[in-house]
Amino acid sequence: MNRLTPRPPLTPAQLHGAVDWAIVSRRSIRAFLPDPVERAQVEALLAVARHAASGVNTQPWKVHVLTGAAKERLSRAIAAVDDDPAQSGQLSEPYPYYPQDWVSPYVDRRRKVGWDLYGLLGIDKADKARMHHQHGRNYRFFDAPVGLIFTIDRVMQMGSLIDYGMFLQSVMVAARARSLDTCAQVAFTRFHRVIAAELGLPESEMVVCGMSLGHADPSRIENALVTTREPVEAFTTFHA
Repeated sequence: MNRLTPRPPLTPAQLHGAVDWAIVSRRSIRAFLPDPVERAQVEALLAVARHAASGVNTQPWKVHVLTGAAKERLSRAIAAVDDDPAQSGQLSEPYPYYPQDWVSPYVDRRRKVGWDLYGLLGIDKADKARMHHQHGRNYRFFDAPVGLIFTIDRVMQMGSLIDYGMFLQSVMVAARARSLDTCAQVAFTRFHRVIAAELGLPESEMVVCGMSLGHADPSRIENALVTTREPVEAFTTFHA
């Protein structure tokens, strides 16, 4: 695709509808069908996402695509640590994703999405075992056929993580344009040492997040979760 093509391949109305649909219909899918995703499809969406903006064109993203036995090996390695309190208690984050001190309205939104999900699954607040099991499904990539691990060079700073967010959004929107579904997963970052050992990452590289990629299973109740979003006027100030 020529980046300097002056006109899109759709009418303005079709273009607006297609782009808006791909953005708005993106959701975190937590149960996938076993239907395969071909390597060519993964390469195609990454070929689009690589055009995401980055400061002075640094392009700080590195992508590790896992399928088949490689994906299973990583999932087993993480599960072995996750299920062992002695080992999991020694884990640390490679970078602070969430705040140390939660305040409203962010903590309220976090709690709502968590309890909405557990409510759909019939998991009671006191049922720690089922909570652990459900959270552990992250590390199986929710049974998606493709798992993605995103890494970055440790010398890069906060600005590059902002760039990375735009790249991740581009991956997910490009996936929707190809009738694929995703779930971006920061849950993987705690296991960056395990992941580094499994994937042979150098010490200079750290895990940014993981992502599940495949086709949503419409029969699974967890995929009925739709998060609420604030209206434009709640977060926007116009200055004239």
